Amino acid sequence: MGEQKQKNATKNEFIFGKKNYKFMLIGLGIIALGFILMAGGGSDDPNVFSPDIFSFRRIRLAPTLVLIGFGIQIYAILLNPNKK
Repeated sequence: MGEQKQKNATKNEFIFGKKNYKFMLIGLGIIALGFILMAGGGSDDPNVFSPDIFSFRRIRLAPTLVLIGFGIQIYAILLNPNKK
């Protein structure tokens, strides 16, 4: 009998709110976009040099997007869902 009261007394609620999950999905999308922009650019022949690996997109833009995405993830975790 006591166990049923304890089960009824505990309220099932999520740790994060809807706003937290939205920011987490946005951050995850930005991180994925950064990794997609970093991919490719190699040469099929190892004896041929391809300068595409040193492009602005792969050296500056993609890592910046990944770091911004991680920053958004940290913000989403620390955001208080109960604050109006």
